[in-house]
Amino acid sequence: MEENKKVGVGFGVMLLKDGKVLLGKRHEDPEKASSLLNGAGCWTMPGGKLHFAESFEDGGKRETMEETGIKLNNVEVICVNNDIVETAHFVTIGLISEDFEGEAKVMEPDEITEWNWFDIDNLPSPMYFPSAKVLENYKLGKFYIK
Repeated sequence: MEENKKVGVGFGVMLLKDGKVLLGKRHEDPEKASSLLNGAGCWTMPGGKLHFAESFEDGGKRETMEETGIKLNNVEVICVNNDIVETAHFVTIGLISEDFEGEAKVMEPDEITEWNWFDIDNLPSPMYFPSAKVLENYKLGKFYIK
């Protein structure tokens, strides 16, 4: 266990509409995909890192607007996960919104190259594992899965 390593806090926002979930394709170039959890080329939900003194809901609204141009009217916390790879450790807060305005646009093309709606029971591959875990929590109705 390394004492100098820090745990980060991030979140993923599950936008749900008519049984479909919004996912973005992370850039294939790991430098551009900008994830400490190794997400290059994976499908991911909108999300990011929590800012100091920010609520989970406000962070979800901010990142969703920055990444997709979609305005969340209502968003709520549905789960918490412990996401660890060799080089990073994040506590990921899963949020859900079914009340939002606007259409998904590629706002940060260096990070996410496209946004698409997918049937919740027919998801694309590869999935960014923190997003896959939030979806699993939702489907199982669990707040936390070990």
